[in-house]
Amino acid sequence: MPTPVSVPAGPRLLLPGWTPEVAAAVVAGTRRADWAPDFPAEGDRVVARLLARDPAGPGWGELGHRLLVERDGGTVVGGAGLFPAPDDGPAAVELGYGVVPSRRGRGYAVEAARLLLALARAAAASPLVAGVEPGNPASERVLERIGMRPTGTRDGVARFRLDVGSTT
Repeated sequence: MPTPVSVPAGPRLLLPGWTPEVAAAVVAGTRRADWAPDFPAEGDRVVARLLARDPAGPGWGELGHRLLVERDGGTVVGGAGLFPAPDDGPAAVELGYGVVPSRRGRGYAVEAARLLLALARAAAASPLVAGVEPGNPASERVLERIGMRPTGTRDGVARFRLDVGSTT
């Protein structure tokens, strides 16, 4: 059974954890009324399959997978999360996010990334790392806006890093 998680909230988004019901609906290809017409994207389907395969795994925890939900109307518009990144250090986490095409250009990715950065900081997870596929300058700008800096490439993917530290 998934561990209950807090729900980070920004000015326009809520980031609740996935539920087993949502993961099952995505895996089954079932549509829900509270989803944007273009949710789930391929990345969300990958996440749903991972969660369904590992019901006690880290994807369900406080630093696991989240849905992006608009405060106005409660529509699911994407997903985001923090994932263990042991190649970058024992407490390292990797930031991942995706906003459905119909909701891009609204600053949702930056808002979600800032909320997840706060979660990483509260959990003393550091560094925060991320990868960006070639040809995605918008995603690079998201990472730069939350303070991440490029560190080079690995396997053809631009890598970014932020030593998170603590606010206390």
